[in-house]
Amino acid sequence: MAGAPAMAVSGGLSRADAYARADALTALGRKMFFDPSLSASHALACASCHAPSAGFSPADAAPIRFGGPHLDQPGGRAVPSLTYIEVTPAFTEHEFDGEEEGDPSVDNGPTGGLDWDGRADRGRDQARFPLLAPNEMANASPAAVVASVRAAPYAGEVRALSGGSDDAALFRTVVAALEAFEQDPATFYPYTSKFDAYLAGKATLSNAEARGLKLFEDEDKGNCASCHRSQVDATGTPPQFTDYGMIALGLPRNPAIPANKDPNFYDLGLCGPYRTDFAGEADYCGLFKTPSLRNVARRKTFFHNGVFTSLRDAVAFYVYRDVQPERFYPRRADGSVAIYDDLPERYRQNLNQDPPFGGKPGDRPALTEAEIDDVVAFLKTLDDGYQPPHAGVSSSR
Repeated sequence: MAGAPAMAVSGGLSRADAYARADALTALGRKMFFDPSLSASHALACASCHAPSAGFSPADAAPIRFGGPHLDQPGGRAVPSLTYIEVTPAFTEHEFDGEEEGDPSVDNGPTGGLDWDGRADRGRDQARFPLLAPNEMANASPAAVVASVRAAPYAGEVRALSGGSDDAALFRTVVAALEAFEQDPATFYPYTSKFDAYLAGKATLSNAEARGLKLFEDEDKGNCASCHRSQVDATGTPPQFTDYGMIALGLPRNPAIPANKDPNFYDLGLCGPYRTDFAGEADYCGLFKTPSLRNVARRKTFFHNGVFTSLRDAVAFYVYRDVQPERFYPRRADGSVAIYDDLPERYRQNLNQDPPFGGKPGDRPALTEAEIDDVVAFLKTLDDGYQPPHAGVSSSR
């Protein structure tokens, strides 16, 4: 960084050298992110599943991706977005609010971490998963990743940043570079949505968007902000539209996921099968992390199992899950609705019942159809890349 003072920082580097190293890691990580040669198939890059055009989530509506050496091994969950994860806190089993946020005596339960079950705390740890997972990039070992790196055009950059050429050091540099790139502000958290412009006084929400924001925050209506926080925090950081908590929604089972063909298989989130340290913890079964809603309208699938491919349908699920369950769940042979069919009955006490959930079949939904449309209109203001209208044109249009 030009003009940076030559002060010593951790690791023995001057501040200027530390900035230079961070910039070099970011540039290297960008090259790796788009490089399919780092996979066993030589056909799958990070960007294959995290498309920039879709908010770094999949570019199509398939619920899972296929990987492996021959791209024939199915994934188990929908691929999450990589935008706005840079301030995600490390996972904790018991999270307490600060005094400025709420009641510091209330235990909010499991919170934080990366992936749908919070099992990685840092970007470099998360980057290891797809590189080594048999159904993703499918490298047999870190050494296999390094072998591909040695043959890549950026091999010299990796060696220079590693300070050596042994496999362990080179692999550490690979995952550190991917982490650095995924923390690049201009790429992954630019805060350029219409809502950010609105917060800065540079845009006006349309009538539908303004109504949607009000419903989003109304505790008796959408109540979305209870988990997808919409206020600037105490440090002045713009809202991330997540509280990083874990929640059980009772989503419909997605038959398009190959693992679900086994009627005895259930993806239980925090308590397995991919995370094992809470296996058998009944209170955590069915809980998945609340994602940020930034860039949500760019996504093609929603929730951990990709069961919805329309943002409006995803919002409607919250409204009608309990009062009109036949909209989402299959019917049994006797005609009854198999509600919450992707969560074993013994774990259904974990289901969230806060508004707009709750009630019983036939009750009035918390939102009308028109109000659902307004919430969706507001959510579309969270996509980055907003361009204010030309002078003389109202920004509410």
